[in-house]
Amino acid sequence: MAAGRLAPSPTGAQHLGNARTYLLAYWAARHFGQRLVLRIEDIDSPRVKPWAIDQAIEDLAWLGIKWDEGPYLQTERRGLYQAALDKLILDNRVYPCTCSRKDIAAAASAPHHEHEGHVYPGTCASWSLGDSLPPEGTYCWRFRVLDREISFEDRVCGHQKCNPARELGDFPITQKTGNISYHLAVVFDDGAMGISEVVRGDDLIVSTFRHRLLAQALGITVPRYAHVPLVQGPDGRRLAKRHGDTRLSTLREHGIAAERIVGWAAASAGLTEATKQSSAGESNSAFQPISADEVIATFSWDKLAREPVTVSDDLFQ
Repeated sequence: MAAGRLAPSPTGAQHLGNARTYLLAYWAARHFGQRLVLRIEDIDSPRVKPWAIDQAIEDLAWLGIKWDEGPYLQTERRGLYQAALDKLILDNRVYPCTCSRKDIAAAASAPHHEHEGHVYPGTCASWSLGDSLPPEGTYCWRFRVLDREISFEDRVCGHQKCNPARELGDFPITQKTGNISYHLAVVFDDGAMGISEVVRGDDLIVSTFRHRLLAQALGITVPRYAHVPLVQGPDGRRLAKRHGDTRLSTLREHGIAAERIVGWAAASAGLTEATKQSSAGESNSAFQPISADEVIATFSWDKLAREPVTVSDDLFQ
């Protein structure tokens, strides 16, 4: 059975931008009759806040989102990720890398994508299976990307293409501590959980090229992707603390009904009509409160607004 997923990262409180993406994932899964899995992506341990796990689950339930499986915690699946890493090592798809970010920046010359680090220059790439390993704690495992153009069709953003070797470079799938990276954990879990469609923010399009290569190397069926526009503040930057308090927990504490959040998300996505329209790209138009389940029947990727969504502090005043 086809499946979608909800994958909150408990590095802090969930906010309006997170809510909109989760609702889109929920509506898509339910509209197309997909199983929905809840996975807590807590593998990024230095940044994870233990209280944020329970709060994320509470936020989702408050919004009216229902899931069929989970919650699964990535920190409870480390042995599975290690087995996947071992396979990549045996297949010579990864190599130990002792380079620091400073080393990479000094040696790299190729241009790189916005919000991406420098393209790795291949300093440690000559290592092959059977060669000796550097001292423990001094290296990460870095994945070998392909020097050819790869492409995919995104449900929202259309045709996407990239030559990973030239534009992204080989990338780490562990930390030097040995902890598994987000990239490997996400790809393995999507395969193990039978995820056929991934709905997430469009800031992760570049990561999708990495994830497709990892999936192919592990023999995992590549899911279809829908990268949705991010929610941003009036300054055009991704929604964050600097734009005021948009945490779902705070809105809930202030008596804002979940149906108002859902109504805003649906209207801003173009799935329902706002009662009036303000300036282009803004989501502060009037909108009708609505329950999450009321949007399922009329959901359509063709309706989805493709531009970023702008919110201001007085959205729910």
